[in-house]
Amino acid sequence: MSTDATATAESSIPWRSSTLYVILSSSLIGVMGVSLLSPVLPSLRSVFAISDSQVGLVITAYTLPGIFLTPFMGLVADRLGRRQVIIPLLFLFGAAGAGISLSSNFAEVLALRFLQGIGASALVTLAVTLIGDFYEGGRRNAIMGLNGSMVGAGAAVYPLIGGALAGIRWNVPFLFFGTAILVGLAAVFVLDEPEQGEPTGVPEYLRRMRDVIVLPEALAIFAVILVVFFVFYGAVLTALPLLLSDEFGLGSGQIGPILAMVSLASATVSSQYGRVSQWRTAPELLALGFVAYGTSLLGVWLAPSPIFVGAALLAFGVGFGVVMPSIDTTVVTLVSGDLRAGMMGMRTSMLRLGQTLGPIAFTFVADTAFASSLTGYRTLLLVAGCVVAAAGSVGYALLRR
Repeated sequence: MSTDATATAESSIPWRSSTLYVILSSSLIGVMGVSLLSPVLPSLRSVFAISDSQVGLVITAYTLPGIFLTPFMGLVADRLGRRQVIIPLLFLFGAAGAGISLSSNFAEVLALRFLQGIGASALVTLAVTLIGDFYEGGRRNAIMGLNGSMVGAGAAVYPLIGGALAGIRWNVPFLFFGTAILVGLAAVFVLDEPEQGEPTGVPEYLRRMRDVIVLPEALAIFAVILVVFFVFYGAVLTALPLLLSDEFGLGSGQIGPILAMVSLASATVSSQYGRVSQWRTAPELLALGFVAYGTSLLGVWLAPSPIFVGAALLAFGVGFGVVMPSIDTTVVTLVSGDLRAGMMGMRTSMLRLGQTLGPIAFTFVADTAFASSLTGYRTLLLVAGCVVAAAGSVGYALLRR
């Protein structure tokens, strides 16, 4: 076999592998929890007679458990095995999420969202970890890009599904979360446990994890993840739906397609990550992603109509399409297999922290620091866009030097 043919074979995607589909499905479930509900958030204000700040708690209650639990889940997965963790999480996610459809008050919604957040805490983490476990080299990069593309495509479709189902009744979108139970059942039968070396003692494991976490490269990755998801969940998935509802009078079914522009662009770019990664290094791609984020938010701030908002969000999706595969590839190659789930857990913990703080920060500041929440959302979009674009531009200039 020629060298080119060998390289092609090594980077090909095993489409007939049932394990691959369970991994991809787990990632898709892991990003369902917020993107499916974003178009529904304005409707919850009238259903439960709550304020914008309380609406943000629907997301915060879901993301909060991941901050503390994901590193622990990673440790357990490294010690006991991936199957022992990911399958119960899928069942919990589906059962708690679907149960919200029966809630009669807002307190019940928050309690079940918290339980659902426990189920979601390590799904994407373990899916990416399994990619690192089962695949190597060019094939790993190809599947990492495919996973990012599938996540982006799913996140693009979820707002459409959520908006359409909410048109039937506010609680119908929550029933869709029950699909996680089906993925869990499939995992029971087809997901194998990756081969791992003999696990070290817990003290030794924690010492090695500490040594990796304090590396400058690891700290930089954690900071990037925190900022990205703080802005994405605060500005795009929480503040923007409320702004579209209040300023343009859009309903759930109209907000969904606009938010889907982010994931549509992300899926397209992620699918080409194998090629893009040959053009620039991972740190350079991260900096360019920040430039795209900032440009997008400034475009949303300037947009005179919902159509222009959707167009501006395409740039945000381009940023996501290069940033997330760059982060995940860096993390899984930074450590050996017996630390991989733990390291991915730390990555997801930072991600969840950004997801948790973003909605609270944007809605609270808009509610309390401005004459109207609408003015607050627009001002915060401007500030966030300027800061993020400037950070990306400076970072890229320094890296190129």
